[in-house]
Amino acid sequence: MKKLTVLFALILIVSCGKDPDLIVKGQVKGLKKGTIYLEKEKDSSIIIVDSIFLNGSSEFELKSQLESPEAFYLRLDKKNSHETNTRIVFFADKGITEINTTLKNFVSDAKITGSEQQKIYEEYLKVIARYDDKNLDLIKESFEAKKTKDSLRISTNNDALNSLVKSKYLYTVNFAVTNNNSEVAPYLALTEIYDAQTKWLDTINQSLTPKVKESKYGKSLEGYIKIRKSEN
Repeated sequence: MKKLTVLFALILIVSCGKDPDLIVKGQVKGLKKGTIYLEKEKDSSIIIVDSIFLNGSSEFELKSQLESPEAFYLRLDKKNSHETNTRIVFFADKGITEINTTLKNFVSDAKITGSEQQKIYEEYLKVIARYDDKNLDLIKESFEAKKTKDSLRISTNNDALNSLVKSKYLYTVNFAVTNNNSEVAPYLALTEIYDAQTKWLDTINQSLTPKVKESKYGKSLEGYIKIRKSEN
């Protein structure tokens, strides 16, 4: 019995002393006091993985275990702040991810280096930003058309909005299929076009490499598609 107790204690020590798979470090220029959280999604909720309270220092280091590449959030809780957009989304793999940003523009100034998945994700976001800008222009145009009660203008604008959404979805499908060896592909299917036609989601799913299929998002996409098909 004593030997078993000693063995259990040794196992506990080894498991507690396990090196983290992921280290997220960097600097928030201009930050004097505040808490930085490392977060991720689990069971449809955002959970805190690690946190650090900074007082007089702008540099941080956070850690996490990681089974496969996935998206994380870096959130700033600044003292006496009413800002709402304080969460940076990034894609991490095992190793070190570095995030340098500023207090003034915590999200928009973020420079992220680390995983190959992050590079692919940023490539996607650059193009999607143009779709989002066009969407805002069309929404503004739709508002103006409704004010003037111009039925032809309203109809034309609605057609343009629908066409833009379809174009954005098709681009996402093509981007995911092109990058079928990256965990970013099923992630985009689940977060950007989850309400798309099932056949489009299935196209992405069928294109995934075996490694990506076994990842967190690969398994989630497979399960999601099964649910969608069962509802039809």
